[in-house]
Amino acid sequence: MLMPHPTMLRRLVEEYEALMAHQGDGEDGPGRRVLRAQDLAYTLCVSTGTREVGRALEAARRLLAATQDPGAGPCRAAPPHDSAVPG
Repeated sequence: MLMPHPTMLRRLVEEYEALMAHQGDGEDGPGRRVLRAQDLAYTLCVSTGTREVGRALEAARRLLAATQDPGAGPCRAAPPHDSAVPG
């Protein structure tokens, strides 16, 4: 599975949560906010490989927590093969 970039994932979660917490119509009106929330929910689901926004948020938080683990370190590439390429 592809892993979403932590910065992008964090922005998605923060924006989605801010929209869900927002009260009142605001200048854009509730329709635009609903559409944006649906877009964010879809993107979160695709980014985390889930089908429900609640599970997507849980998965995103787990992924973000894992990227903040100081012991995790960067991913390392596999060592190169020692086989000859026919040619």
